[in-house]
Amino acid sequence: MSRRAKPGFSENTAGIPLDEPNVQECNLLMLPHTFNINRRRFLKTTAAITAATGVPAWFLELEAAHAAEPKALGPNDRPAVALVGCGGQGRGDCGGAANFADVLAVCDVDDSHAEAAAKQFTKNGKVPEQYKDFRKLMERDDIHAIITGTPDHWHTFVNLLAVKTGKDVYTEKPLTLTIDEGKRLVKAVRDNKRIVQVGSQQRSDRNFRLACELVRNGRIGKLQHIIVGLPTGPVGGPFPEKPVPAELNWDFYLGQTPVMPYNGKNCHWDFRWWYAFSGGQMTDWGAHHNDIAQWGNGAERSGPVEINGKSLKEMIPGGFTAASKYRIDFKYANGVTMAIVDESTVTDRNVVGEGKSTPNGVQFIGSDGWIFVARGAIKASNEELLQKPLPESAVKLYKSSNHMGNFFESMRSRKDPICDVEIGHRSISVAHLGVISIRMNQPLTWNPEKETFAGANAKEANQWLIREQRKPYDYSFIA
Repeated sequence: MSRRAKPGFSENTAGIPLDEPNVQECNLLMLPHTFNINRRRFLKTTAAITAATGVPAWFLELEAAHAAEPKALGPNDRPAVALVGCGGQGRGDCGGAANFADVLAVCDVDDSHAEAAAKQFTKNGKVPEQYKDFRKLMERDDIHAIITGTPDHWHTFVNLLAVKTGKDVYTEKPLTLTIDEGKRLVKAVRDNKRIVQVGSQQRSDRNFRLACELVRNGRIGKLQHIIVGLPTGPVGGPFPEKPVPAELNWDFYLGQTPVMPYNGKNCHWDFRWWYAFSGGQMTDWGAHHNDIAQWGNGAERSGPVEINGKSLKEMIPGGFTAASKYRIDFKYANGVTMAIVDESTVTDRNVVGEGKSTPNGVQFIGSDGWIFVARGAIKASNEELLQKPLPESAVKLYKSSNHMGNFFESMRSRKDPICDVEIGHRSISVAHLGVISIRMNQPLTWNPEKETFAGANAKEANQWLIREQRKPYDYSFIA
């Protein structure tokens, strides 16, 4: 398998045109081609966005003033990509990538998914080649990047082989199934000098960046506490065994996980509710919000030092196995505490919900106020916390207005994207730590530098950092 540079693709830095506006997120003012509007329309649009989302006018004007005109891409600047994992999320990601690249191949263990993807990405009569085994796809030298949209338990194997064969990666979150997988992947990415963008697209949303910049610059005083609100997971079952669909290779789908019967609710979208494949909402939405919590706390390349998690609802035997209702309390070395709860849980410091259920989003609570951020909204205990502009000397965080565009820009510049492999690993490690604490029902002490447990219960807890892999689907599968 060759690692040589791919022909026909320049790695020189080039501007990346942004996607079309996302109406829900009101991204009109983030697109350089919209800045030729007149002042009256600009002010009117700014006021509308501010009213709808809470984003202050000063921040929108700053965005507009610093927007760079994109450089048009020539025909030789378009890289070639392949999609591995052709479900709805994978096809959605690849649809975004198709704005910047040519889709040459698709791969899935479900023939119906691969066929749907091949049809979707056929362009000018050129049909992407279909694969069932991603290892065969990785042998191609004409593919520059992989879009990974598989279920969680396959992310690491696909991404490891991609970087080892000289390909960059845009991967769905959560980055890994275990913390040990994350450590292996970070090392492989650095050793092979590849670009990996983790699909935590909230980092490329201005609401979340604004919230984190304000918190990092002391706008709410000293940060004391963070509340991460996640959707409540489903409780279902028991599910009877069903015949495996003819188009699905069930053994390959299971991969490293223990053998289990197919039941129609442990495959495709519903895989995330099973511990064998994922970690429920803790690793699904949690991958997004934990990332923002650590960004605002300045701990994006570190992690907590104490974890205490509890499941608050019994799961049904023979049904979904990932915890649906829970509370996990964390503490960081800087003294900041954090609670991760599902939306139905009331927390003692839930300043946004006013003692009611916890909203889906991230709440930063400081000595001088609070800021809450979610998709499409940002709120504060006092409007002045948002409306007062930050000074020129303020800490500025990495800015991206288009997550997929940022990935392709990084492919050219060879500079890390906004959610690089280490940030993605550290963000999902928080969720993995919470899942481990819940399943052990024990408080735990974590050393984020060594990435091991310490103190009481450490010996047992460290065994949870890695899972036994079913042969032949272990690391030798991609050797």
